[in-house]
Amino acid sequence: MTQSGTPGSSTHLIDEAAVQRTVEALKARNMDALVVDSGSDALAVLKEMLPEGAEIYNNTSETLDDIGFSAYVSHNSRFSNYHDDLAAESDPQKQRDIRRNASLADYFIGSVQAIAESGEVVVASGSGSQIPAYAFNATHVIWVVGVQKICPTLEEAIVRVRGYTVERHDAWLVDQGRNPAPIGKLMICEREGVPGRITVILIRQSLGW
Repeated sequence: MTQSGTPGSSTHLIDEAAVQRTVEALKARNMDALVVDSGSDALAVLKEMLPEGAEIYNNTSETLDDIGFSAYVSHNSRFSNYHDDLAAESDPQKQRDIRRNASLADYFIGSVQAIAESGEVVVASGSGSQIPAYAFNATHVIWVVGVQKICPTLEEAIVRVRGYTVERHDAWLVDQGRNPAPIGKLMICEREGVPGRITVILIRQSLGW
């Protein structure tokens, strides 16, 4: 894998040494980390990680969509999926209640906007609904991330989030007939306190924003 493309963009693939530095830095911050070659490999790992009968929530994520995970867990009788409940509910207050309950799921699966080679993970959100789960509430958190989201420093990771990620997200909203929206909440995960709670699956592909 070679350095190419504009830093932070979807065409920016980093070299293997940077990937390995990131893995070691994540582990030093008490987050499990592994690297797979493809989206199909990541999907296979996720299938193995999720026990039958688990309460899960798959956060909205282009990465999870691209690897086939969102389709795999949708209405899958192996799991109790809060995302299915949310999709079936039209009442805004009941949707908020489902999101609150989902933050306590056994497994909360999503992606992030950037990871620094030094191991900090940056998450941006409009509503902030996923942040309680990521920060503390969920028993297990799994982040599935394309390696193009790795940045040399925390400062560059935040620049990526405030620049490229916002631009892509706004374009996605416009395609859906919605108005662009600013970042509402920004989380930096410096370290995880519970061993084994957070797992980062890095994919050697450009996936997501």
